[in-house]
Amino acid sequence: MQVCRAAYSYFENHYSAAGKHTHHSHTVRNRRSPPGTVSMDDIVGNTHSTISAPSDQKKKKRPRRVVGPKPKLNKVEKSDDIEDINFAKDETLEIRVSLLKWYDENQRDLPWRRISCKGEDGEDVEESDKRAYAVWVSEVMLQQTRVQTVIDYFNKWMEKWPTLYHLSQASLEEVNEMWAGLGYYRRARFLLEGAKMIVEEGGGFPKAVPALRKVKGIGDYTAGAIASIAFKQVVPVVDGNVVRVIARLKAISTNPKDTVTVKKIWKLAGQLVDPCRPGDFNQALMELGATVCTPSSPSCDGCPISSKCQALLLSGCHDSVQVTDYPMKVVKSKQRHDFAAVTVVEILEGPNMEDHAQSNSKFVLVKRADKGLLAGLWEFPSVLLGGEADSAMRREVINRFLKSSFSLDPSKSCDIVSREDVGEYVHVFSHIRLKMYVELMVLRIKGFWNKRQGGDGIKWKFVDRQTLSSMGLTSGVRKVYSMIENYNQSRVSSLRAEARPRKVTRKSRN
Repeated sequence: MQVCRAAYSYFENHYSAAGKHTHHSHTVRNRRSPPGTVSMDDIVGNTHSTISAPSDQKKKKRPRRVVGPKPKLNKVEKSDDIEDINFAKDETLEIRVSLLKWYDENQRDLPWRRISCKGEDGEDVEESDKRAYAVWVSEVMLQQTRVQTVIDYFNKWMEKWPTLYHLSQASLEEVNEMWAGLGYYRRARFLLEGAKMIVEEGGGFPKAVPALRKVKGIGDYTAGAIASIAFKQVVPVVDGNVVRVIARLKAISTNPKDTVTVKKIWKLAGQLVDPCRPGDFNQALMELGATVCTPSSPSCDGCPISSKCQALLLSGCHDSVQVTDYPMKVVKSKQRHDFAAVTVVEILEGPNMEDHAQSNSKFVLVKRADKGLLAGLWEFPSVLLGGEADSAMRREVINRFLKSSFSLDPSKSCDIVSREDVGEYVHVFSHIRLKMYVELMVLRIKGFWNKRQGGDGIKWKFVDRQTLSSMGLTSGVRKVYSMIENYNQSRVSSLRAEARPRKVTRKSRN
């Protein structure tokens, strides 16, 4: 540790002193062209001042000064082979010092960092595992989700399940309800399965990347984050932010999704990791990408390592290049368009009330299959359609589904109090645009109804209005229920308006 501190002291003083003379301000160019067509000529070379012309006043004749041609700027060859790209030793040390100093002064105050930064050498296993658990939960939540959204979810999660053991005792339904609204629900299921696996094996939280990779749901990124942040293992972490920062530092214009590029980015990140503060350095690199080196509006003037950024240097020398050209923009795969008929089935109970929105009623919820999209989550009865469908076709499909799944035959076993099309709603997943046709069907059961569980392993249940409002439902299901509530309120308001006696105005006599 003393060796690391001495090295940092030297390099920090050395580079800060040098920076006073070599720092240049750069701006991102507005014009754009493919980065692959640009040479790196004239980036590094002679930066001497030009020679001033002699004075017109000739008090004393001097020998004529012979000025030769301007020296050419050194040409920096950019290798077409990404394998030839590496960080030099001095370059690596400067990046570490500058980035860690910036991070110490600018890091965001986040709840999982308060837990993960408490670790000290020689702490007990329980505290070490608790820190690793907090890092794990936060990193999984942060995948594909904004930081500000995650903060509340993380705090509630840690309050309910403060340790790995507490989480291992939870049910999937409890976990899904806590996760509702974050999306990508498979992440929650993997957290639960991974916690059960670690607790059952009884060996404590794995510390090394190979052991962490064996845990359900933990990939290279999460394993690197846990190992470096919680256990101070000198391993890299690569997420989208890190890919962007490194691609700009080295002006890597290849496809960031390509297997060769991905492997090289991991290798470059590994070269940069600080051996004394690996967790802090990895977080600093991600923080830089999230707050400064952003995808479309990088703040290059505020970047602590801008002097090492080849993309910035290129943009300063060539009008056709800008920093945001790196990394290459990857065309997203086209979303699939799906269509579904969604029926909110409300069963009236008690006296025959005209205002069913205020009656003692129950709603039917169906549990999705344990595998696939939104696995194990509750939703209103729905059926996927082959494409656009009119109301008559949708109702026919839903009627067959209700009869086969719940023994509900709207034409025979129950009275249809009302059945109305409420509207349409498009719910967007990462790879699917799901257009839902929403209808409300209010039923009153005739005589005895065999409330058996549905065929084909379909599970369903009744819930009242209060329970439905407090359940942890997906954002799509909550939107559908909100549409129903708005429809009911509008309907009730219309009925009450029609029921009011109209005021009779007398005509004035002439």
